[in-house]
Amino acid sequence: MQIPRFESLSVLVVGDLIADRWLYAQPRRLSREAPVMVLRHESERLGAGGAANVARNLRALGAEVSVLGAIGRDANGRELLNLIEGEGIDTSGVELVPGAVTPTKTRVLAAEPRRSLQQILRIDRDPPQPLAADVRARVAARAYELGRRADAILVSDYEYGCAGAEVGAAASELASAGKVAVLDPRSSIDGFPGLTAITPNVGEVAHLALAAGAPAGDLDVPGALASAAALLLRRAECRYLLVTRGNLGMALFGEDLPEGGVAVEASGSGEVTDVCGAGDTAAAVFALALAARATPVEAMVLANAASGVVVMEHGAAVCSPSALAGALATAPGAVRLSGSPG
Repeated sequence: MQIPRFESLSVLVVGDLIADRWLYAQPRRLSREAPVMVLRHESERLGAGGAANVARNLRALGAEVSVLGAIGRDANGRELLNLIEGEGIDTSGVELVPGAVTPTKTRVLAAEPRRSLQQILRIDRDPPQPLAADVRARVAARAYELGRRADAILVSDYEYGCAGAEVGAAASELASAGKVAVLDPRSSIDGFPGLTAITPNVGEVAHLALAAGAPAGDLDVPGALASAAALLLRRAECRYLLVTRGNLGMALFGEDLPEGGVAVEASGSGEVTDVCGAGDTAAAVFALALAARATPVEAMVLANAASGVVVMEHGAAVCSPSALAGALATAPGAVRLSGSPG
């Protein structure tokens, strides 16, 4: 299987921009003040999370990328913007909201010398107020404007407000005009009818299916997963549903596919280091491959191979074309989902 030419494609990413701050430390001793470990600070860095990580993954594969969202004028927001601008991503449409807090996830990783780092704590700094309606409206209007000139639009929802009904209406209209439009959802698919695809993980499928009235079930069982997928495909009125399943790989449902779906085993032979951002990578590569006119099954195989690369690294990583080619050489192929009905 050949990797499509991604360099000629342009993708618009819309959604929640998140600053990922990483603190690295070494354990020293138990504190005399409380029954906790004292850590010695070694270093720290800021990375891109949420829609910003999606944009980085697309850019790493050669696509032209524009990103839309809203962040604060705080230090984390400015540093995040500088980071992704430095990688050649167009951020001219990002709203800088006075007084707003940039969503920030701070992870503390620690280990003794010559030992593997382990995440021991995460602190989330969330905006205290919802994103204002006028900001959401401006982001949506800009999304429709830029989306008409892009080959694909990818909406990344982390429940911070950018991926609301306003953006949903713009994405749906672009999909109806023939654009590849993909939603990576968190807790809702309402307001995004008629998209090309949605890309939830299996936990999100369970939540979305329950919200749609489906009985709770073990979605590791292929038949139960296929039933939930069928319900969500009808509810979202989308063409494809790509489900990321962690160490079970991925499953794909939708048009011109077997009723029970097709699946691919997880790619990569090494021990998983960090799953942070793997869903962003999967959504980015799947959408980009569809825009490059790969078949949906080929797009899943590519997304699976890329995800197998990034989980081998600490933090939200990206997959380069050479790394994707190497992973694809040994990546598993797609098969009919075992145990599926029909």
